[in-house]
Order: sequence, then structure tokens, then C-alpha cells
Amino acid sequence: MTEVKHRVGIIGAGVIADFHAQALQAMQGVELVAAFARNPDKASAFGAKYGCAGYSDLERFLRHQGMNVVTVGSVSGVHLEHVRSAAYAGKHVICEKPLEVTTDRVDEMIRVCEEQGVMLSGIFPRRFNDSTSIFKNALRKGRLGKVVLCDTSIKWWRTQEYYDSGAWRGSWDLDGGGALMNQSIHTVDLMLHLMGEVRAVWASGGLEAHEGIEVEDVAVAMLEFESGARGVIQASTACYSNTGLPASIHICGDQGSIMMVDDKFSVWDLKTALPEDESILAEHGLESESAGAGAADPKAIDFQWHQRNFEDALGALDKGRPPSVDGSEGRKAVELITAIYESIREGGSKVPLR
Repeated sequence: MTEVKHRVGIIGAGVIADFHAQALQAMQGVELVAAFARNPDKASAFGAKYGCAGYSDLERFLRHQGMNVVTVGSVSGVHLEHVRSAAYAGKHVICEKPLEVTTDRVDEMIRVCEEQGVMLSGIFPRRFNDSTSIFKNALRKGRLGKVVLCDTSIKWWRTQEYYDSGAWRGSWDLDGGGALMNQSIHTVDLMLHLMGEVRAVWASGGLEAHEGIEVEDVAVAMLEFESGARGVIQASTACYSNTGLPASIHICGDQGSIMMVDDKFSVWDLKTALPEDESILAEHGLESESAGAGAADPKAIDFQWHQRNFEDALGALDKGRPPSVDGSEGRKAVELITAIYESIREGGSKVPLR
């Protein structure tokens, strides 16, 4: 019988909490022991579904015996409140994207966790795909030569009913933004992970295909990276597709070009071929089976992506090192997206990040 190293509780009982629960229950040495939701019926139903205690009182939840780690899957604009409470209770924290809706709130979250001596890990599961590691390694080895362009595209679809399903959806205070902050942040973070930091942005965006929300359902940004490369982000929840259009990143250099569609390579065109390229395409090319990524349906995400993220965070905790997505890493995508929003508000003017 595997020794239980970590007893984990979940804050939240919505769609994303299901992925947390499924990922945790698939892990070795981890036990899901408790869940919190403000609504007592939701808390009880979630607890019954996953065989853990359900709480509607946050303080009682945080006092659950033996629990040492909390995952946060609540509404984005209350992440700070929940992370702060968990940290003060001495719990290590793994928090959904975005860490918070402003960089000031992220900074406060980081400060509290450091002050209380607990781990803070963000959740960006796309970083932990095998294809991402292969892509990153190709860039690190210089196989693309001098990188000059990066095209990042997230042309997704969300129905009006999706936005109408919760008063917090599509609000600045609780959702933090629209297509960029809520849906596209995973791919924006992946772009930063592969390309490095952004120096400046110019952007345009607005609300085109939905009603009754405060935020954007379409945005386009031009980027200048610290490396000197240029890039574009296209982000939307107004691009209808019955099956869902995949998110993609296409990076070009003077020695090659690689395009990743969700977690598969659609382009692997390098001037200098290596023996390993054939097996990479056979195993990770577009023809191989792809996991669900939530392009048209947020419930279609494969929990294994979260599982790898959680394994990294808990493995880091066991080894006494920072997780791969620590507070400072989780902050980067929020910083870039809020800069894009600033440029949109200012009519597309240049906004420096450095």
C-alpha cells in the first residue's frame, strides 16, 4: 500500500474543481480529504461524489485534520482571499490560473505565502506536456536559429449561455477579463515559457458577439520580445466551431519553423534534420491522438494535464525546492495580459513592460 504523503483539500466545487479531484485521485501518495464550497448543497454533493468531506465553512475546512495542501479552484477575483486564508492556516497552495486578476493582488499573494513559509504554485498544465518540453529543448539548442516571429492563436467559442450561467462571468472584478484573462491565459503563458519576456505591447480589442458582459470576446496584440523577436496574439471566444478550434503557437527563426497545435506538432520544418525528428513527429505529430483542450467546451479538458502540474508542485514540496510554476512565474501572464488591456483602453498605444 502506497504511503500517503499529502492530504489535499479543494476550494471550489465548480467545473475546474472536478479536474482537480480527478487529477488528485489518480496520483500516488496523495489523498483527497476535503472540499469547500459556499453553498452547503454543492459542498455535500461534491464530497459525496469524490468520497471526501464537504464543508461550507472555510475555517472548518482549513482545520480538517491532517490536510497539508489546498488547491484553489474558486472564482479568479477571490483567489487572494482563499490563498491568504490557506496560508495563514499553514497550508501549501496550488492555485488555478490566473493567480489573481491584477499584479498587485498576485504580489500580495506571493508576499503572504513567503511570510507564512508555505509553497505557492500556479496551474498552467500546458507547460507539462511532452510536446512543450520537446519544443523548449529545440529552442534551447538553437535549432530554429535566430528566432524572429511568434504567432499565438486562441480562436475559441463560448455561448451566450456560458456567460449567463454565473453573475461573475465576464466581469472585471471577479473574472479579471474575458477571452484573454480567462481562456487564452494558458496559451499566453506557454508563449512566455517558450519565447521569454515581452518588452512592449500594442493592442486592440472589444466585445463583438456576446451581450451583458463587461469584458472582451476578441483581442489582438502585437508584441516585442526582449530578445528582439516580434509576435502576435489573437484571442477570442467569438469564433464559432462545433468541435472547437485548437490553440496554436508558431515560432519561426532563420533556421527553422515549429508550430504546435494544442499539444501536437503541425509543423516541424528545420534546416538541419536530426535522426530524432522522425520519432518526434510519429509520437507527437498532428496525426497522433490529441487530448481534450476545452476549445469549444470548458468541460472537455483532460485531467491528466492538471495531474502533471500537481505532481511537479508536490514533488517540489517533497524536495524542498520551488515548483516550476511558482508565484513569480504565475505572475508573468497576468502582467502581460493587464498590459494588453491597458493598451486597448488607450486606443492601441504602446505599453512598455520593462
